[in-house]
Amino acid sequence: MATVWGMTPKQSILVECDRRGRMSCVRECVAILDGHTIDATFLRVLGGPSAEVVLDGRAGGLDGYWPRVWAARGLLRVWDDVATDAIIAATTNDSWRVREMSAKVIARHHVGPAIDAVVALIDDDNARVRTAARRAFDAAAD
Repeated sequence: MATVWGMTPKQSILVECDRRGRMSCVRECVAILDGHTIDATFLRVLGGPSAEVVLDGRAGGLDGYWPRVWAARGLLRVWDDVATDAIIAATTNDSWRVREMSAKVIARHHVGPAIDAVVALIDDDNARVRTAARRAFDAAAD
């Protein structure tokens, strides 16, 4: 799936990291997960052309789940431990998509402090979240 400039989500976040710095990108992702003001340019990096729909107030707008899903997906590719608290908090988001992506981030980066949050997701109502949580549990327990 292509995003900004015909790139994949992974490519676009890595290009943005080269442009503004990795820690700046991590901080922006954390800010979105924490519900802070969203930088429209950065949201376009994370969400690609779909970001325009959100920026126009459709699909839940900036308060919907898509910006948080995209921010977590950004952390999937560009991680720093400063994002630990935000990714743990995201495991309790009302949206299953945010919870699932958070579990994927925890699994990818072996976020040990997230083990309790992951255990809670193992019994999630959504099958995709449960699957991601089991993988995250295995990785976080390492």
